[in-house]
Amino acid sequence: MAASVLHPQAPAGRNAVLVCAAAMVSLAVAMGVGRFAFTPLFPLMVRDGLLSGESGALIAASNYLGYLVGAVVAARLRVQPAMLVALGLISTVAVTAAVGGTSSVPLWVALRFLAGMLSAWTLVATSAWGLGWLASLGRPHLAGAVFAGVGLGIAGAGLFCLVAADPHMSSLRMWVQLAGWAGIATLFPLLVVWILPGSVARPAELPAGQAPRKPVRTAGLVACYTLFGFGYILPATYLPALARQLVDDPQVFGLAWPLFGLAAAVSTIVVSWCLQNANRLRVWAASHLLMVVGVLLPCVWTSLPSVTIAALLVGGTFMVITMLAMQEARARAEGNATLVLGRMTAGFALGQLLGPLASAAMGRFTDDFTTALNHALVLAAAGLLSSAFYLWREARQPPERYS
Repeated sequence: MAASVLHPQAPAGRNAVLVCAAAMVSLAVAMGVGRFAFTPLFPLMVRDGLLSGESGALIAASNYLGYLVGAVVAARLRVQPAMLVALGLISTVAVTAAVGGTSSVPLWVALRFLAGMLSAWTLVATSAWGLGWLASLGRPHLAGAVFAGVGLGIAGAGLFCLVAADPHMSSLRMWVQLAGWAGIATLFPLLVVWILPGSVARPAELPAGQAPRKPVRTAGLVACYTLFGFGYILPATYLPALARQLVDDPQVFGLAWPLFGLAAAVSTIVVSWCLQNANRLRVWAASHLLMVVGVLLPCVWTSLPSVTIAALLVGGTFMVITMLAMQEARARAEGNATLVLGRMTAGFALGQLLGPLASAAMGRFTDDFTTALNHALVLAAAGLLSSAFYLWREARQPPERYS
């Protein structure tokens, strides 16, 4: 029955919807669970006496490093994206379950490193496979729904932790249960990538008389995406700490993470549908400018409303920028889209690693944590501003549009 519904020769609209749904679930599992599940589960592991702040920071850093290594490796792999999607999803479920099977911090560090690496693999491969199919089927506007999967995965994992959190429920058991739900969800994208492998999609032919497009350099895009990673990670890391100083209510933070994910999901869908004919680079630049406001706002106004607005600006743009960057990079890729998308993801991961290091370096010049953080945030805003300027200028060239 599945083959009759999902088949390379089936109507384009049907295949596009199924590919979109499969890619969305793939990103929900890889990113919402493999990449970000530690965020809502960490306080519960502290509650159970399994982790301290220092060991939690070490585990989080190992996940960042794994994400960087995974992106670099993905850029060099000569494997069909569909196969890499399947491998990444199956391994993510296994690694997530393994976290709940041990109480060793060194093993958690290693497992979260693997989870970060696998999430980068799956993001790159899903983008190459899913966006490639949607472009060839004439449905590129569905990319918003694909990247909404990240936000939905974050929201789903956060809601799971909020509902399942119970004094009698071990956080380790929650890791295993979360892996079980992720495994069930993974069955659908595995079926779709098996029936519709990436090698089936073919790029659209050029109109008669039109010369092939010359290869377009992507180094500037990689640099902008690296600065985005640097600019994003600082508020994403420290805004919750600022909010916790202002309101000490566990329920607020229990709801904050799923709401953050929901905002990320909605923003990608809204931008993708409302700006179908807009220039990607200009929308990307505008998103950087909105993030600049979110980055700088806590520096000049420290209050719960300012932190909330900043969180909405950062959370509402980070997946939009990811979607636009991946679309633009894939549109410029000549032949091997996985290579370019891997470089983009590696750039983001590098920027993400440099952010906390810059904040720590600023702390060497002052004993006040807030002052050091503000200096780092200003540096992040400067990077976002410069990249926005580059993207806007680049948009004056013959544009790559959604269509």
